Amino acid sequence: MRKLGYLVLVVLLASFKPMTNEASGKINWVTIEEAIELQKTAPKKIIMDVYTNWCGPCKMLDKNTFQNEDVANYVNEHFYAVKFNGEGNESVTYKDKTFGNPNYDATKVNRRNSAHEFSRYLKVRAYPTMVFFDEEANFITPVTGYLKPQQLELYLKLFKNDDHKNMDTQEKFNEYYKSFKAEFKE
Repeated sequence: MRKLGYLVLVVLLASFKPMTNEASGKINWVTIEEAIELQKTAPKKIIMDVYTNWCGPCKMLDKNTFQNEDVANYVNEHFYAVKFNGEGNESVTYKDKTFGNPNYDATKVNRRNSAHEFSRYLKVRAYPTMVFFDEEANFITPVTGYLKPQQLELYLKLFKNDDHKNMDTQEKFNEYYKSFKAEFKE
């Protein structure tokens, strides 16, 4: 009888598959270099969360929006997700250029630090900022501020479907926003 119990336990453990981040509703974060490499074999757009260690709204975005299961699953399916510390010290290579933070001060870990060169290049002026790139890693635009899941969904769909290419006026964006809100209510 004891052997049967061990056999059942072994079979159960052998058949157990740990949940991947995608299945568990967590975003699969990668570096910008990894995302660009992944685009070569499976093209997707990139969303980059530019945050800082001291930023309260950044922490809220991570907790309330990026950890939302629907948001995480949608991002994982349609985008490569990059998390980037806008005042960090890591070296970043993008479009054959290397960016750093030569004025980084290691004593200011949880306080304001100097802006990373890559943040400046991406026109990040505040935190948090989500930066979108197309399937060839070309910079599209930054979207600044804390967004709730429904608010982020608007932008995710806007960029995923390339609807942003048709919006050259505020009025066109307002029309898109109204149709999005109407769709959401249904």
